[in-house]
Amino acid sequence: MKTLALFGITGRTGLPLAEMLLQAGYKVKALARNPDKLALQHPNLTVVRGDVLRYEDVRRTVEGTDAVVSVIGPTKDSPPLMQTNGTRNIIKAMEAHGIRRIISMTGGGVPAAPDQPKAPDKLIRFIMKLVAKKVLEDGTQHAEVLKGSRLDWTIVRGPRLTNGPLTHKYRVGWVGVNASTSASRKDIAHFITQELQQGKFIRQMPFISN
Repeated sequence: MKTLALFGITGRTGLPLAEMLLQAGYKVKALARNPDKLALQHPNLTVVRGDVLRYEDVRRTVEGTDAVVSVIGPTKDSPPLMQTNGTRNIIKAMEAHGIRRIISMTGGGVPAAPDQPKAPDKLIRFIMKLVAKKVLEDGTQHAEVLKGSRLDWTIVRGPRLTNGPLTHKYRVGWVGVNASTSASRKDIAHFITQELQQGKFIRQMPFISN
């Protein structure tokens, strides 16, 4: 049974993702600043108290695992470049423990070479630059940090996320190519679980949408 390090378990995507990974038969070792607030309990779930911005906490979480999944994202209290600096800690810990596989989630505004943005996509990105410039810059820099590593990374990008049901009907494409403007968090979690098992998008940045 493989053990995964999970970052972002207390988020709105992290919780359904953790549930799905456990259902798929993985052991999950998750980092959380406030483990007491986590309602999920499972015999194969271990929660480490700590912060992704503290390297030692990240190292303890990654130690003894086979792969890493990160769905960390900014909150109203998080400092600038939280995702980028947290990812730097994750990469450093993975390299220290000889772990190569990581899947990281970010927003659809982060560009990738195969994208073919249409007018609505360009408008959304323009609006993001106005209202969420720091978040967009953080997501983009986090992607550059991963691309500059020697790890087997996959960066999963999503549009506007909803709390809709698991449909199994999501599309795997690129911005402007076989894509829409929303996706359910459970479908994103399902794609990540499948990608861990299949590894079809190593060193790629697929865009997942319903």
